[in-house]
Amino acid sequence: MSSPDPWRALDAQPNVAALIAGLEARGGTRTQTRLRRRFLRFVPVRPGDRVLEVGCGSGVVLRDLAAMVGRRGAVVGVDHSRAVLAAARRLCGPGGGRARIALRLGDGARLPLAAGRFDVTLGITVMLHVPDPMGVVGEMVRVTRPGGRVGLQDQDFGMMAVTHPDPALTDRILDGVPRHLYEEPYSGRRLPGLLRQAGLGSVRLLTDVFQDTTLEPWTKTFLERRATNAVTFGLVGAPTAQRWLDGFTALVAAGAFVFTMNYYGAAGVKPC
Repeated sequence: MSSPDPWRALDAQPNVAALIAGLEARGGTRTQTRLRRRFLRFVPVRPGDRVLEVGCGSGVVLRDLAAMVGRRGAVVGVDHSRAVLAAARRLCGPGGGRARIALRLGDGARLPLAAGRFDVTLGITVMLHVPDPMGVVGEMVRVTRPGGRVGLQDQDFGMMAVTHPDPALTDRILDGVPRHLYEEPYSGRRLPGLLRQAGLGSVRLLTDVFQDTTLEPWTKTFLERRATNAVTFGLVGAPTAQRWLDGFTALVAAGAFVFTMNYYGAAGVKPC
């Protein structure tokens, strides 16, 4: 049975271009940029490092990594989608002072890379979407050198809040849709346990928050997708979904709109 999560089979989606555009829109928000770069410093990623990102998408994180490691470093991105890799090739061109970015087609559970190759291996907003998280983390550990770092960051849909005049309806949509879409919607909180189970030491946790008080374009699209999925999964009817979306209008106009979601980042060290 196929998964309802579109990121499991991205190239088969009819709206693949819109999904890729959404990655770039999310990555470009000020809050997302801040929490992503804070996590990369937490891991940490250092100048000269050889870094792999598993599930690299259109290359939002890769571009940050290339600037952080500099010309002495190396950055590799792996993704199972040909469509996002094509987008990444367009968007990750050479930049002054940056490492060159190499892109590989591959499955995170069977990485096409040699063991012990990287100083840092990362999976950012990817564990939510994979059917076998431990299989992917095991592969990430395999390709990391002894003493190297493995880092995971994910959102957690159990730690999300938005203002709305109908809280009960909001809970039905925001809690119900992730349960239909994902096997583990509360993915962020499980990350430290995954790293410890994979045998890593010195595991640390960083908690951060995505915040929007103006209904930025990415947040608007996120809420619209939630409303559409709520109708698809039979949680509400189409008129109710539209009423829910309309409920945000007055809040935005009054400066009373708040949307937050927790992000959890975990990092550990591969034993020597």
